[in-house]
Amino acid sequence: MVREDREKIARKDAVMSDRSDGYKPDGWRAVTPRLFTTDVAGLVHFLQVVFDAKGELHADRPSELRIDDAMVMVSDGGGVREPMPTFLYVYVPDADSTYRRAIAAGAEALEAPADMFYGDRRATVRDPWGNIWQIATYGGRGP
Repeated sequence: MVREDREKIARKDAVMSDRSDGYKPDGWRAVTPRLFTTDVAGLVHFLQVVFDAKGELHADRPSELRIDDAMVMVSDGGGVREPMPTFLYVYVPDADSTYRRAIAAGAEALEAPADMFYGDRRATVRDPWGNIWQIATYGGRGP
């Protein structure tokens, strides 16, 4: 196989799709963050307020929330997994207003919104459960 053919196949395979082909739920991506906390209701509410997450709180299974085109699962670990903080990078339409909502919802400011050399406008917060969220709006790639 020539190099051009391999590159064409790699590009085709790299295209993200909402199609599941039966191995994952429709509309889900191949990688889904799962956050473990002792306060599922509080974290779910935070995500709904800050990121306009859509989804319901579930007591008997992980809560499944959609943030734009991504799914996030939130649960207490069922006594099998311990709560642990995570670090996520989230693209939003307006990083500044999302940052302000996060602060109003109890997050700690780590970095105020600023323009990054690579083109994103980005801010960083730590939620009350220890998770770090980098909140960004794409502004085109820099030089």
